[in-house]
Parts: sequence; structure tokens; C-alpha cells
Amino acid sequence: MTKSASDSRLLLASGSPRRAELLAQIGVSFSQFSPAIVEQQQPNESPLEYIERLAHDKAVAGFQAAGAPEGFWSLGADTVVMAGERLLEKPKDFTDFESMMLALSGTEHSVFTAVCLRSNERQFSRMVETRVRFRHLSKIQIENYWKTGEPADKAGGYGIQGFGAALVEGFSGSYSNVVGLPLEALVPMLEHAGISYWQEGQS
Repeated sequence: MTKSASDSRLLLASGSPRRAELLAQIGVSFSQFSPAIVEQQQPNESPLEYIERLAHDKAVAGFQAAGAPEGFWSLGADTVVMAGERLLEKPKDFTDFESMMLALSGTEHSVFTAVCLRSNERQFSRMVETRVRFRHLSKIQIENYWKTGEPADKAGGYGIQGFGAALVEGFSGSYSNVVGLPLEALVPMLEHAGISYWQEGQS
């Protein structure tokens, strides 16, 4: 478990550097832990049920890893990209990635993030959707983007905060949700939990 502040009351139960950057951006003191959760959709489980379960399981795993102290909170989150009814997770290889990009090219898709914040007594959960519109992509653009190395560990095969911004024509909703942690939904949850933001030295 890595720490960014010794007196933090919040554990980010995720190894994602992007989620850590978003928390730091608003000045939240937190520690970070990457739980060993198997990310596999169950039979008859919808994509949204799937990410809700993962966010909950990550928060629980983080809380248990911290020893479940009084007044401590654990934050779990999971993000998926949906092209119609098709669930787009991290691409397995270039062929999988190319198939994703061709499905997203020139169309609008949804990015969903489930967030779960829990203590030993309370839990807050939210699901956030952002609609993203992609430009029409050529095969050369798809190949060149893959060569940057960025798509390999991204849900949906792209990172809007990085090189992937060049693929996006526009979006409707939360930008931070597409990055992986919807701050617009999270901040009220932090307030209910009594967790401060805008702390010096955290941005």
C-alpha cells in the first residue's frame, strides 16, 4: 500500500494513476492500494451490473486491506465503454483494438463509471454516463494510435486525457468520468463522508 499522506482518511482502492491524479487535482489527501480483484463479467450480468459489482468489491477489498479502522473510507471505481450493446474493455491485441476503433469511428458511444465510497457504517454509490462522439477514423490513424502504446491499458482502447483526445469530436457530460473518476459525482460523496478537498500540497 502506497501513501500520499500519513493522516489520510481515504484509501483509493485502485492502481490507476489517472484516478490518483484526479483526486490530487482537487486536493484530496489519500493513500492508494491496488486490490487483486478478478475483472470478469459473470453470466447473465449486464455491463452496468458488472461495473457496479467491481466498484463495490474494490472498495470492500481496500477497506479490508486497511484493517477497517473507525472513520476510514475506501473508494472503488470501475469504468467501461459501451458501443450500443457491445462492451469495450481493454483491448487484448491490435486486432481487438482495431475492431473497437472501427465500431467507434464516426459514432457516439457511452462511457460509464461506477463509484463506491464506503466506511464501516455507511456506503455511497453512483453511476455516471458520458456520451462521447468520435471522428471518422482511417486505418492509418488507427494503426498510428496503436503504435503510441497508449490504448493497451485503456477501457475502450483510448485515453481522452492523452493522445486519444485527437480521436474525439465532442462529448456530453463529465470529462473526468471518461478519464475514470467522475469528480462531479464524487465531491458530494466526499462531503457527506466528511473528507476534505482543496488541501495544501495535494494538487
